[in-house]
Amino acid sequence: MTKGYWVSVYPAISDPETLTAYNKLAGPAVQAGGGRVLSRGGRVVAHEAGITQKVVLIEFDSFEQAVAAYESEAYQKALVALPDGVERDFRIIESID
Repeated sequence: MTKGYWVSVYPAISDPETLTAYNKLAGPAVQAGGGRVLSRGGRVVAHEAGITQKVVLIEFDSFEQAVAAYESEAYQKALVALPDGVERDFRIIESID
């Protein structure tokens, strides 16, 4: 079974403090869905067209579990709290093994 990953890149965050409400809801929703945070905005070295802003990587035991966690009621409630001043590029990807 292949793992699933959430990859979030934040090209623009106008006010980092506004993420607090989202984070308070998203963290428990991700955990309840079986997700494990592997990286949350640590050091970044960007190359080519990359950006150095915040990157979040979350691992799930399967791709299907990652999709289900995103579609869960708890995570959908967290998305409502995601502030307008946050630009986010979000992907669910499947591992190769």
